[in-house]
Formats: sequence, structure tokens, C-alpha cells
Amino acid sequence: MNQQTFEATDQNFTTQVLQSPLPVLIEFTADWCPPCKVLAPIVEQIAEQYAGKLRVGILDSDANPEIIQQYGVMGLPTLILYVNGTPVERI
Repeated sequence: MNQQTFEATDQNFTTQVLQSPLPVLIEFTADWCPPCKVLAPIVEQIAEQYAGKLRVGILDSDANPEIIQQYGVMGLPTLILYVNGTPVERI
């Protein structure tokens, strides 16, 4: 995680993601996930490139099962873009 990203958790998801005035991109990841490690530098680059226009959060799926279940994340890595608290795109 760099200066432009934040840690999303079950506890702060509503305030940091759903209530954010800016669009928020969340990377659902895990320490044990090799493809997640490959994607991480790209996500950090997006965070730097769109600083001030887009917030980028990293959510550890092992530590935050409520959000994983709520949004039906079945595989890692998963990226979900939230605009005005609504998921609008999923990769």
C-alpha cells in the first residue's frame, strides 16, 4: 500500500467507500494470492495517476469476510468501482 491508497475494512467500508464523494476503486486481495501481487503495482499506479479524482482502497479478503460475502466476491483479485456508493463496474 502506498500513500495514495487506503486500507478498506469491514469496519470502515461504509464511511470510506459507500459515503465517499469521489468514486472509489477497491481491490479485493489476499496475501497468499500470486495474481494479486502481480496486479498490486498497477493498482498503485492508478491511485497515483487519478489522485484527487478517484480513491483507491485495498481490502484483505481474509480479514474482511463480511464485505466479501456482501458483494459476492468469488475470486481474487477482484476490482470493483463504486460511484456514489453503488458498484458500477467489476473486473
